[in-house]
Amino acid sequence: MTEELNIACHTLEQGGVIAYATEAVFGLGCDPDNESAVHKLLAIKQRPVEKGLILIAASWEQLLPYLDIGELSEQQLQHAFNSWPGPYTWVIPAKTSTPRWLTGQFSSIAVRISAHPQVNALCKAFGKPLVSTSANLTTYPPCCTAEEVSSQLGTLVDYVLPGQVGEQKNPSEIRDIITNQIIRAG
Repeated sequence: MTEELNIACHTLEQGGVIAYATEAVFGLGCDPDNESAVHKLLAIKQRPVEKGLILIAASWEQLLPYLDIGELSEQQLQHAFNSWPGPYTWVIPAKTSTPRWLTGQFSSIAVRISAHPQVNALCKAFGKPLVSTSANLTTYPPCCTAEEVSSQLGTLVDYVLPGQVGEQKNPSEIRDIITNQIIRAG
């Protein structure tokens, strides 16, 4: 593991918020199971908890503790599997045990298995998914470089993991796994 990845994981374990490169923009992330870390991230974004959050992962297995897939058909699951790894986020029913600080006002949660090599390495090293939301202040455009993150967010973020964003031009497409309806175009 690189020194930078080690620092990022240690920061996450300590309840910190990190910034890291994804397929299209830099993201802000934290430990999804640490309520105070999630609230810190929400405060940085000035985002209400009711809106819910995205989890980004290296594998399907990392997402399973948060998902209730019992009512989903094989075809619905296959749609998601066929799009991953990649810049596609699926809204999937959440287990009742999934914290409200992740799901917000919903009984579902948005999840993605990333194709970005650094995100994969980060989630594997951390051993679970991360909360993922674009690295920017409300009303500002998402940051695309580590320098932009440092300039826009400064000391609000505990660690900026050096890296390059992928080739995607837009943030991930978001679809509902049950209806296949597009919630946000990619």
